Amino acid sequence: MKVLIAVSEAFPFCKTGGLGDVSGALAQVFSRAENTEVVLFLPRYRNVGGGAFSPKAAGGSFLVPVGGRLETATMSRVQWGKVAVYFIENPKYFDRPGMYRSTAGDYDDNDERFVFFSRAVLEGAKFIGFKPDVIHCHDWQTGLIPAYLRTIYRIDSFYAKTASVFTIHNIAYQGMFPRETMVKAGLSWQDFTPEKLEFYGGLNFMKAALVFADLVTTVSPTYASEIQYRPEFGHGLEGVLKARSADMFGILNGIDEEIWDPATDTFLERGYELQNFQRGKAAAKQALQHELGLDENKDLILAGVVSRLDHQKGLDILLNVAPEFLDKVQFVVLGLGDPGLSDALAALAAANPRSVAFRSGFDESLAHRIYGGSDVFVMPSRFEPCGLPQMIAMRYGALPLVTRTGGLKDTVFYNGEPKDSNGFAIDSADDGQFRSVLGHIVSLYGWRENWNMMVRNAMRGDYSWTKSAEAYLKLFSVAAQRRQL
Repeated sequence: MKVLIAVSEAFPFCKTGGLGDVSGALAQVFSRAENTEVVLFLPRYRNVGGGAFSPKAAGGSFLVPVGGRLETATMSRVQWGKVAVYFIENPKYFDRPGMYRSTAGDYDDNDERFVFFSRAVLEGAKFIGFKPDVIHCHDWQTGLIPAYLRTIYRIDSFYAKTASVFTIHNIAYQGMFPRETMVKAGLSWQDFTPEKLEFYGGLNFMKAALVFADLVTTVSPTYASEIQYRPEFGHGLEGVLKARSADMFGILNGIDEEIWDPATDTFLERGYELQNFQRGKAAAKQALQHELGLDENKDLILAGVVSRLDHQKGLDILLNVAPEFLDKVQFVVLGLGDPGLSDALAALAAANPRSVAFRSGFDESLAHRIYGGSDVFVMPSRFEPCGLPQMIAMRYGALPLVTRTGGLKDTVFYNGEPKDSNGFAIDSADDGQFRSVLGHIVSLYGWRENWNMMVRNAMRGDYSWTKSAEAYLKLFSVAAQRRQL
């Protein structure tokens, strides 16, 4: 099977968040499957290239229709294991300081940038002669590709048997643009109807994919249900999703178990695994306390956070409740985002330097040390399509404290019985529930036998991509077979 992955970011080439981690991992695991050839198409942003990967020009150029005119695209290529990675190049659209936004906010022409990218993926595949059985598209930036396949490219023999599968990583970001974007996209006004492309008077890139893709997936079974049946999660698209319910599937993300392996993690004080985690975690905890200037006390619970600072993540709840527990719990937060949250966390740390540490920004090595040194990993999200940090935390023996939503509900199990639990969970992100479960955690921590039982449950979990990749590839086969009919 020939699979083309079209996405706006993929680690290790370009990344702003979880989308990049997931798409990069999927490209690799798909390529290891028998009889599967994978190509990955990405924009060539300014920061791509150099280091271990230096893309080489693919040779030649091709034309891409945008808004009644033709733009020129070139491509560069790098071989990444078994995956051929192609970068779509056009300096006007992609040679910028940020991938999606500047310090002033989102780029005003993001609609045109990703119209160009979507058309360039389809023209670029023809340019290199790669005829895909399936195009796997991710999030709004590639949402027009399924629409193009069923409209403008419907009579293109090159794509006569190509299916599209669209994955929603976060439905809160939909790619909403004014109706004039229809002209830039080159789509027919006949399709600008509530049943197809029109959405509250504008063009919604994600809706385009949900209407036209052969199959739709999202990143956890619970999130698949939430976005169809709860308006606060569906963000206006729940009706479209319900209409596609028979073609929609929730597949949990996984983590890269080579990168996230406490046994071989060189960022930790000493490696550890399930059989000897107690000594390894104790060493990691003491080293982290020392590094961040916290009291070096093994009897204090160390609660870690590695997160985007955003209302979604529920960290305002931690700010409200944490001061009540500073005699029993230390808090370590690494994150970047909302200035209000950042300032409040910095103030809490400044007032309590032996109990709270806050580091603004992202530091890969410190993130590893927080996972290794934490007893508890705090993630009280208001919504969470899948979440990777709770899986990483469990692999490192840090018990996650989560809200029962999305992928958190699908991965963290807590019923009050340590033998059946691998973390802690509250039903909704509110101060009272968070305070209550934190009190329970403080009590349980003294019962080290029960605590360690839960740590073992967490570390035994299978958080790899293997099962997820098998599920995706089965769906690709279903989608491709439908196109053969």
